[in-house]
Amino acid sequence: MNGARRSSSELVAMIEGAGEELAARVDLLICPPATLLMSFAAEAVGSPIAIGGQDCHAAPSGAHTGDVSAQMLADAGARAVIVGHSERRTDHGEGDALVRAKAEAAVRANLLAIVCVGETRAQREAGEALAVVAAQVRGSVPEPADAANLVIAYEPVWAIGTGLVPTIADVEEMHATIRATLAERMGAGAQAVRILYGGSVKPDNAATLLKASDVDGALIGGASLKASDFLAIARAAL
Repeated sequence: MNGARRSSSELVAMIEGAGEELAARVDLLICPPATLLMSFAAEAVGSPIAIGGQDCHAAPSGAHTGDVSAQMLADAGARAVIVGHSERRTDHGEGDALVRAKAEAAVRANLLAIVCVGETRAQREAGEALAVVAAQVRGSVPEPADAANLVIAYEPVWAIGTGLVPTIADVEEMHATIRATLAERMGAGAQAVRILYGGSVKPDNAATLLKASDVDGALIGGASLKASDFLAIARAAL
């Protein structure tokens, strides 16, 4: 819940700063608030940056005042949508069944579903992190699912906005668990699904995180508000 019309200057800087090498080798996506989505999508036409939504309703239309459907996002120019973000799960009490319904709505609207999973600090300290996240994956992944319509984003809730970051070993263990859990349903196709890491990703730690096993990209929060930080993180993937 950040940004106003003047924020388009940061998007323009991202587009101009992406460069040919970055555009050719890294998929770039910005998910602005719904108020900015249509203008951002228009600005990004023909650029290396795609635009997505931050959330969607599970229904295509209806009496759901204040909500936005996946079809509406697609109509506004979105190519993807985030569902099940930890702040939606926490602030709005969204459970796995609802997240899965939203992801399936995204797939029906021909949007890439970015499904977020992650554990709280209490769950990690209790030794439950792997089991909690595996259960979220099983309960939240849409049907049908494949690498063309699904991305998983692992966000340790306790690391978001705190500056705390799991060890690389912890990240690799969790991403391997997510991959194995996906394989239960998808078989060999799970290897092609991108798994992103999201939790206090910054320019100074991005390269290390992105080199970790089974980490295929990053879900960036606060650092995405500034073009210079966002582009520095993206270049760390080269």
